[in-house]
Amino acid sequence: MNEQKELIIARLREKGCRITKQRLELLDVILNNQCSSCKEIHYLASKVDSGIGIATVYRMVNELEDIGVISRKIVYDRAMAV
Repeated sequence: MNEQKELIIARLREKGCRITKQRLELLDVILNNQCSSCKEIHYLASKVDSGIGIATVYRMVNELEDIGVISRKIVYDRAMAV
């Protein structure tokens, strides 16, 4: 999964996204869980870092959708990643 994570990070960087600690934590949550909503991602991520806001989760999900890593038409499924 580390290779998958690195590919996603590289795609985000190509798009001009900064790779922050919070984005890395969100990426870990998304890759390690089958989340069905941004609220669920936020709930799991807030256990790791209570400073992660719901807006950050939505922005990250939008970025991942833009680069084709996830699709909101289906459950946020790590199987679709890269």
